[in-house]
Amino acid sequence: MMNDENFYNSESIREEWHHNLSQDDPHRSGIQFARRVRLARMVGLGAMFFPISGVLVTHSLSGGWWLLLVGWAFVWPHLAWQLACRSPDPFNREMYNLKVDAIIAGVWIGLMGVNALPTAALVMMIGMNMMGSGGCRLFLAGVAMTVLTALATLEVTGLVITFAPQPLEWWLTLPILVLYPMLFAWVSHRTAIRLAEHKRRLELMSTRDGMTGVFNRRYWETLLRNEFEHCRRSQRTATILLIDIDHFKSVNDTWGHDVGDEAIIAITRQLQLTLRAGDYIGRFGGDEFAVIMSGTTSESAIAAMSRVHERLTKLSLRGAPAARLRISVGVAPWGPQFGHYREWLKAADVALYKAKNAGRGRTEVAA
Repeated sequence: MMNDENFYNSESIREEWHHNLSQDDPHRSGIQFARRVRLARMVGLGAMFFPISGVLVTHSLSGGWWLLLVGWAFVWPHLAWQLACRSPDPFNREMYNLKVDAIIAGVWIGLMGVNALPTAALVMMIGMNMMGSGGCRLFLAGVAMTVLTALATLEVTGLVITFAPQPLEWWLTLPILVLYPMLFAWVSHRTAIRLAEHKRRLELMSTRDGMTGVFNRRYWETLLRNEFEHCRRSQRTATILLIDIDHFKSVNDTWGHDVGDEAIIAITRQLQLTLRAGDYIGRFGGDEFAVIMSGTTSESAIAAMSRVHERLTKLSLRGAPAARLRISVGVAPWGPQFGHYREWLKAADVALYKAKNAGRGRTEVAA
């Protein structure tokens, strides 16, 4: 819809573009990725402390192992986050952190004697993080690291494999098996929403003019081609207009480019206020605009432009109150004589030059 107040403010357009460019910055994207992993790691490792400690308390382990467990569960998530933030490449640093997670998880699996339920919960948590972050390749690498580390730990410590969990381990582990996938799904949902919004902004950037918010030339011509095909198939009425700001170079030379930009935005505003929401306004660059008026005769298009001409006689620019804006308009209704949409566009262009040669500040219709 063209009558959108968000596009009238050039400052908001610049902020939108800056925001989108920032979203594309690799360092910023890496930080956002590390932030998502941080939440999952904090909750997952903190929760796993209890079933792991419930198994290890039955073993005769030194205090160093317990300090390592506390550090892994409650300190490592924050340390990993700081390492990622301070790294010149946060994304790759976080991928390395995930591999560290898999290696340390293998240590605890080995120390627990591959106790079935806590091991399943730990493998589920590490596997989901790996799969969600790097796909099957990272997942398989993480599984291999975990298995090898667990086997090495069993070999070094000489512990016996005990698969059967005790009732306490059931109660400590089952909440993790239920709640952690829900947390992961919630984080994934938030990521999907952000990606959809980012895609919307990218589409906006690819179809809109950065200064005015109307369609850019490339996308407007796509709309024109579609409109031409619809008219040819259904023989419906449509009219296109080419609009040029009269003596725009003298406005820039006399008042400066800031006033020139203000003039372009003012013309856009008048077109949006006068035309219908379903009319497609495009900026061809510089001081030239184009409009597709679907289902509109040339007479109705001329009447609409007459209202724009009248509005402009009363318009005063903030940066140059003495300046007066005028436009020349070329109008071309669709007809079966056009074999290609560019011929239709050429007819409007010829009408525009006819308006300029006739003294400017007027509307002319293609013959």
